[in-house]
Amino acid sequence: MNIVSNLVTVSLPNYLKSLPVPNSLTDFAKLSVKDWLSLVPFVGTVSLIVYVTSHTFQEKWEQYQGRNRDNLCKVNLSIKKCSDKVVDMVDIEDLGDKVVYCRCWRSATFPFCDGSHAKHNKLTSDNVGPLVLKRRESGQ
Repeated sequence: MNIVSNLVTVSLPNYLKSLPVPNSLTDFAKLSVKDWLSLVPFVGTVSLIVYVTSHTFQEKWEQYQGRNRDNLCKVNLSIKKCSDKVVDMVDIEDLGDKVVYCRCWRSATFPFCDGSHAKHNKLTSDNVGPLVLKRRESGQ
C-alpha cells in the first residue's frame, strides 16, 4: 500500500510538474521534439482512459436501446411476432401447486418464467419479476 501511496502523492505530481505544458495555443509551436516526445506517454494514457470509459458507456447505451430504435417502445421483442396478439391459455386444473409466469417478455420458455428478468433488470435498471400463482393449502 505504501508503494501506491508514494506513487499518487509523490511520483505522479512530480511527473506532471515536469511536463512541458504550454501556457497558450501559440506556445505549442515553440515546443521542441524532445518536449513533444515527453508528452506522448501522458497524452496516450489519458486517451486510453477516455477511450475505455466511453466505449464501456457506449456499449451499455446500445444494449439499453436494443440497437434498434423501433424496439425502444416495444415490450415483446421476439415472442410469436407473426401473431397480431400473443395469447396463451392455461386450464386452471393443469396448474398444479405452483406456476411461475413471465412478465418481462424475455423468457425462452414463454409464457413461463426462466429467470431472464434478472438479466433484463440488470441491463435496464428495471425491477420486473414473474407472476407466481400457487394453490392455497386446504384448511386456510
